[in-house]
Amino acid sequence: MKSLAALLLIAAAATPSPQIRYFHYLRPVENTPATARQTCLVVDTAIFSRSEPQLADLRLFRGVAEVPYVVQTVEPVTDSNRTVPLLNMGKRSGHTVFDAAMPAGSYRDLELTISGQNFIATVAVSGSQSQNGTAATRIGSFTIFDLTGQKLGRSTVLHLPKSDFRYLHFRIDGPIQPDAIGGVTVLRAAASAPRYIAVAESQQIVQKGRESVVEFTIPPNTPVDRVTFAPGAEPANFSRAVHIRVAPASPSREDADEPPQPIDTFANILRVHRIESGRAIDDERLSVDAPAALPQDATKWTVTIENGDDAPIALGSVRLEMAERDLCFAAAAEGGYTLYYGDAALAAPRYDYAILFARQPDAAQATAGPEATNPAYQPRPDTRPLTERYPALLWIALAAAITLLGFIALRSAKQQGEAAK
Repeated sequence: MKSLAALLLIAAAATPSPQIRYFHYLRPVENTPATARQTCLVVDTAIFSRSEPQLADLRLFRGVAEVPYVVQTVEPVTDSNRTVPLLNMGKRSGHTVFDAAMPAGSYRDLELTISGQNFIATVAVSGSQSQNGTAATRIGSFTIFDLTGQKLGRSTVLHLPKSDFRYLHFRIDGPIQPDAIGGVTVLRAAASAPRYIAVAESQQIVQKGRESVVEFTIPPNTPVDRVTFAPGAEPANFSRAVHIRVAPASPSREDADEPPQPIDTFANILRVHRIESGRAIDDERLSVDAPAALPQDATKWTVTIENGDDAPIALGSVRLEMAERDLCFAAAAEGGYTLYYGDAALAAPRYDYAILFARQPDAAQATAGPEATNPAYQPRPDTRPLTERYPALLWIALAAAITLLGFIALRSAKQQGEAAK
């Protein structure tokens, strides 16, 4: 145990500690509360681009004292989706009908699992508190479709108003038979919409044959969570495949054991607003998720829209976005906090505060002030061995040693020859 403790002490001593003079950049924390309370601020893209990967060197100080913090992605709180049992499946007056026992509480969006392609149907939905449907309340009629044959995608989601009926009753007007209904899933809506920050935006869309191509080069270490498209009025309806490739900004070294490879992902964007067989169809999906598990040096993005034989989409812009990250800490009443970053020697901090953190609904909202160069900045002293700092020194010393040994051997041989005479 004593040996283990000694090793831990040695390791701790070898790990550089954060010191204000070794940080290259700083940003004052502004708009802190007048009373002690949990406080959060948005970590913007500039901090990511100046920091080490995963914000390993980001520190918060109050005066000269380090302050524990946590950085969290802002995600709306949602319940998991839930598939509900179907009841009384059958046909009535030429329509497919069925009921669904709904979970307790309120809900909005439902997704029908339906097999088959190339269909348009109207789903009339009513609700009641009893299974027999007595005194059912009409909720609305919703269009579902699969326009695969027209390359316009598919949607079987019903956007209901907020409801809390224990039973829902469905009647489908269209070519959907009972055996095509696979289930109903309650899509739990978030209490609030997710928040995103623009990382880069471009209006430079280049046409290459049948492809529309947009390229970005973003700062290293900057996260990207989704790609959003802003189409113009034409074409009014479209469904296009999207290819996203992410690669290092510069080629890897030839001596690298495993050169990093580009990461590819494929998705689809669509917009459908039309009347089809007397039914209105309205659906838009204009954002796609970015590739997961991106390397830190993946800074070159290429977004390609496959147009096929159709006219290119008149895009206003394409935008790379990251989900908002908030830095939270327990602020004292007096304030006086500063963010420091730009010290490559530091490893990511580990705070009890981050492990035990629970965000409070009344947390104060602070802001990161303008970035400045740390006036006290000085480079860290190089603590590496001389042989690492000056690799040529080893070869010089080795050559000097060989020369000296050769001189000694030559002198010794000469003396032995003279003695033999």
